[in-house]
Amino acid sequence: MAERGLRYVALDYGAESGRTIVGRFDGDQLSVEPVHRYPNTPVRMGGTLYWDFARQFGDIVAGMRKAAADGPVHSVSVDTWGVDYGYIDARGRLMGNPVHYRDTRHEKVPEEAFKVIPRDELYMATGIQHMSINTIFQLLSEVHAKDPMLEQAETLLMMPDLFNHFLCGVDVCEYTEATTGQTVDPWTRDWARPVLERLSIPTDFLPEIVQPGTELGTLLNEVADATGCTGARVIAGASHDTPSAVAAIPLASPSTAYISSGTWSLVGLEVTEPVVTEASLAANLTNEGGYGDTITLLKNCMGLWLVQQSRKALWPGEGAPSYEEICDLAETGKQWTAFVDPDDPRFLWPGDMPTRIREYCEETGQPVPFETADLFRVIFESLALKYDWVVKQLGAATGRDIDRIHIVGGGSQNELLCQMTANASKREVVAGPVEATAIGNIVIQAIASGELRDLTEARELIARSFPMKTYQPKGFFWREPQERFAQLMEKDG
Repeated sequence: MAERGLRYVALDYGAESGRTIVGRFDGDQLSVEPVHRYPNTPVRMGGTLYWDFARQFGDIVAGMRKAAADGPVHSVSVDTWGVDYGYIDARGRLMGNPVHYRDTRHEKVPEEAFKVIPRDELYMATGIQHMSINTIFQLLSEVHAKDPMLEQAETLLMMPDLFNHFLCGVDVCEYTEATTGQTVDPWTRDWARPVLERLSIPTDFLPEIVQPGTELGTLLNEVADATGCTGARVIAGASHDTPSAVAAIPLASPSTAYISSGTWSLVGLEVTEPVVTEASLAANLTNEGGYGDTITLLKNCMGLWLVQQSRKALWPGEGAPSYEEICDLAETGKQWTAFVDPDDPRFLWPGDMPTRIREYCEETGQPVPFETADLFRVIFESLALKYDWVVKQLGAATGRDIDRIHIVGGGSQNELLCQMTANASKREVVAGPVEATAIGNIVIQAIASGELRDLTEARELIARSFPMKTYQPKGFFWREPQERFAQLMEKDG
C-alpha cells in the first residue's frame, strides 16, 4: 500500500509565465499550493527571438528549492508549451538557446514544404493541424539555412524533455509533447521518419519516445543539492500543457467539449482514436497525444494573447489595468460592432495588436473600434464566436452532439468570456479548475506513484476537491452575430 500524503511538484511552464505548485493527496481531497511564480520573457538577439533557457532552468531550481523547504518531495514533473526544442551535443551540453515559436524564421516555410509533400498529404500522415509554428517547419527552416547544429547535434529534445535532461540526465521525448510538432505518426506513436526524410530533415538525433507517466529516474546530484529535493523522482508526465490540463477536467460525458484557456485557447474533445478524415482536414483539427491512451482532438486557437498584446501596446509602462479591469472596460463597449478571426496570421506575432485589429476591421468593411472599450469588446466577442465555430466543427467531425463546454486554465476566471461563450454557443459552460495544467500534472504523478489507480479516479478526486462555476446561456440574440462571423470565416478560408 502506497504511503498517503506524498508531495508532488508540478513545474508548469506557460508561454507567458511559469509556476511551481506543490500537490498532496490526503486520501480524500487533493490540495495544491503555488510556491513560486515567475515571468517567461523571450529575448531578441541578432534579429532572432529566443527563449532564455538558463534563466528558465534557474526558475525551476528556485521553485523546487521553495517546495523542498516545507518537506520531502516525492517526484517532480515538467510541462510546457509545445513545438519548441533545443539541441544537445555529444558532451551533454546545450548548443544554444531554443528559438521561440513566434520568431519569423519559419513564416514562409510551409509553402516550400508543400512543394515536396502536399498539405493534404502531410495532414493525413501526421493528423496535426497546419500552423507555421509547428516543429516540422522550424526544422525545415534550419535545413534551408544549412544550420550547422543539424549535423553537430547529438540529440534533439522538446522543451520539457530539455529540462528533464538537466534535471536527471535522461534523454527521451515524451509522447504528448512530441506530437505537437507534426513530426509523429498518430497510429504508430513513433516519429514519422518517412515524412521527415522526404523533407531532408535529419532523424538520427531523434530520441526514443516514451508514454506519459514514465518515471525517468532520480534527480542529478547537483540538482538535488541545489534544491534540497534529495531522492526525488523525475516523471515524464503529459508534458505538453494541454493534455495535462485535459487530464484535470472532470468531463461530464464524451459529448463535453473543453477549452484550455490561456495565451492560447485549445478547443477540443477527448477521443480514443485519431480522427484523420476529410472533415477534420477541412476544419484543420489536430490529433495530439493525450494521457491514458487518449487523443486530444482539438483546434489550437489564438486566445488571450490578443488581450495580452493589446494591453502591452496601450499601456507600455507602469500603470496598466488588471485583466479584471479590462473585462470591466469591455463590458461598457459597443456590442457586436465588429469581429475578427483570432487566428488570422497577422495576430500571431508580437507587436501593436490594437492597430492590427483595427486594420483587419477596415479591410473587411466593418466599423473600426477606435475606442479602447470597443476594441476589447471586439476581442472577447470574437473569441466566444470562434469557440462556438470550432465546437460545431468538432461535432461535425466526430458525429457527437456536444451539449456542454468545460473551460479550464486562467481564462476560466474570466467571467465575461465564460458567459459570452455560453451565450454564443447556447450551451452550458462549466469553469474551473484554474490551475488545471498543474493539477493534471500532479495527478499523473500520483498515478505513477500508486496513490491513485487511474485517470477516472483522479478526475473524481478533482471534481470534489476544487470549486467550479456553471454559466447558463442568457438571451438568444446571438444568431445575427453568428451569421456575420460565419461569413467572415468563410471569406477568410
